Amino acid sequence: MTGLKFNQDGLIPAIVQDVHSRQVLMLAWMNEESLQKTLATGQTWFYSRSRQELWHKGATSGHTQDVKRITYDCDADALLVEVEQTGGACHTGAASCFFRTLAEAGEVPRENFLFALENIIAERKINLPAGSYTAKLFTGGLDRILKKIGEEAGEVIIAAKNQERGELIYECGDLLFHLLVLLAEKGITLAEVVAELARRHGQAATAGKDDHDR
Repeated sequence: MTGLKFNQDGLIPAIVQDVHSRQVLMLAWMNEESLQKTLATGQTWFYSRSRQELWHKGATSGHTQDVKRITYDCDADALLVEVEQTGGACHTGAASCFFRTLAEAGEVPRENFLFALENIIAERKINLPAGSYTAKLFTGGLDRILKKIGEEAGEVIIAAKNQERGELIYECGDLLFHLLVLLAEKGITLAEVVAELARRHGQAATAGKDDHDR
């Protein structure tokens, strides 16, 4: 704790980031006690300014955060908490609390678009707005979602065989969308899939190094 600058209320902001995808998940507040509990338990604990008490992230929802590293900024008045996230970080069920944009045209940077789309899908699952195609998929249940994935996978194959580049891009977009719906239905985040790919990449890199060493 030495050197950290807590504000006049004894609090310090904590930015939580997925250690694998690097996606920013949420912003919360810590006091010395919650930071100590975080360090002691290996999971995030925060301080609720409205309830004026400590709270354990995921204690009710099961969407816990396993802490991998905590760093602080050059002014020592903000924390960066890198975690492995289970489930969605946002209370809405979305993967991240940051899914709204102030961009003039309402556009999301392309590198963040899949995560933004994932958050929109999560909101559709919770609110089930009338007339929403995504909401109808969730209402239809797992079988309907799986049927659509089967259909879209077949269309991707046909488009690839037809050697029509634009058609293939279009059909891959449909397949990716329905895969995100499936992940939301099963309570799996895109970050978890990214983490699995990163794990495989790490194993492949290690294997390649071992081969080179031999």
